[in-house]
Amino acid sequence: MLRQGMAEKTRRAYGSDIEQLAEWAGGCALEPADVGHRDLRRFAGVLSERGNSKSTIARKLAATRSFYRVLMERGVVEANPADLVSSPKKDSYLPRVLKADEVKRALESIPASTPLELRDRAMFELGYGAGLRAEELVNLDVTSVNPDAEELRVEGKGDRTRMIPAGEPAFRAIDAYLSRGRPALRAPAAVRPDPALFLSKSGRRLSTSDVRRRLTLWLRRAGMAAGVTPHTLRHSFATHLLEGGADLRAIQELLGHASISTTQTYTRVESKRLKQAYSLAHPRA
Repeated sequence: MLRQGMAEKTRRAYGSDIEQLAEWAGGCALEPADVGHRDLRRFAGVLSERGNSKSTIARKLAATRSFYRVLMERGVVEANPADLVSSPKKDSYLPRVLKADEVKRALESIPASTPLELRDRAMFELGYGAGLRAEELVNLDVTSVNPDAEELRVEGKGDRTRMIPAGEPAFRAIDAYLSRGRPALRAPAAVRPDPALFLSKSGRRLSTSDVRRRLTLWLRRAGMAAGVTPHTLRHSFATHLLEGGADLRAIQELLGHASISTTQTYTRVESKRLKQAYSLAHPRA
């Protein structure tokens, strides 16, 4: 019932959202064809009362809109009631960003001796060096990496593929991992080897929760504050590029953002930093 080309993660989330809508409508003795825009506004109100964020409610309404679009195509309903329901405006937020020396400290706190250490060093060097999402990191295959050109092929959201560069430290760490780490993690020859670039100790592709857990472990050992995630490294990558003079459109392409408005979040981060510097330094601030 969901449109083709939608990312698998989004499809799962939308499916869960439609199940929640069906459960609520059933409790109100409403069939899908009976649900009107006023009912959906009530549904959105219930979601808000239950503590759902504005972005979550907006996603659930988007899922509902897609669901009724399919029902219209199949002739089950004549109109899409969700088209008359406005999504709540998402809360504006500024992502957490590490300073360059903090990133260096975090990455260099990871030793490069054991296979798992080599893997983690390569993974987080690449996460920061190329600004990758955790999901993009775990979806990389060995064939995704081109060390000679110092670039990699990334499968991003919405099945969008992009070729992006990564710095020398990242590829140096990957080279060490591929030569001394990954062979030790690979499953026995009798088992079909996993093509994933980053393998677990059992020779399988990592999950995004594995990535978050390992980063938390190394940050704790480095004595750094809690709350830093793989996405923090991505935000830091983008902000450091902007501070270095990179063009916003180039940053958009590197991050794989479909819309420039998403990338413009980083201009607000930079603006906030400049205001803080001004207030501290200017005699008439």
